Amino acid sequence: MQPPARNALANAQRSAVHLELRDGYMLDDPEFIAWQQGKRLDPGNRSAWWGGWHDAVRDAGARGVAVRRVRIVSEPISDYVRYEYDCTFTNIAAGESVRWLPRRKTTDLALPGTDFWVFDDAQALFHHFTGDGQLDEDGREYTDDPARVKLCTDAFEAAWQRAIPHEEYRPR
Repeated sequence: MQPPARNALANAQRSAVHLELRDGYMLDDPEFIAWQQGKRLDPGNRSAWWGGWHDAVRDAGARGVAVRRVRIVSEPISDYVRYEYDCTFTNIAAGESVRWLPRRKTTDLALPGTDFWVFDDAQALFHHFTGDGQLDEDGREYTDDPARVKLCTDAFEAAWQRAIPHEEYRPR
């Protein structure tokens, strides 16, 4: 399998954008299961939730890389999206800007069929998931093809303009 987004983020110089399109990922994740059972992260106990991804985002930000994420979600939101919403403070603490876009507000947007990252407007990373939300066995696909990268960049920017900042989004 191709390397994870963290590796490409470590090489980014200006920007890293991520578009998420699914209403559920890896539903067997122990952290998600614990959340379903009532466990909540304590924003004041950073050592309990800070991890390698947070370090990578913080380091990218220190280099001047703007890291932005849009989550396109169905409403009412799924349990998994509520879990993501509850944990988004960790992304923001690391330096990401996160926005939410209700799916019904995307009907006139041209969007790729799968989640993706774009790094420095030059390289795209597509994530291919199985029907039940697991990252496929060969689930990471990188491309430097200018047309595919531009498609993703344009789609992200259109979604970003419409999306609601995390601090203002109230899931239903």
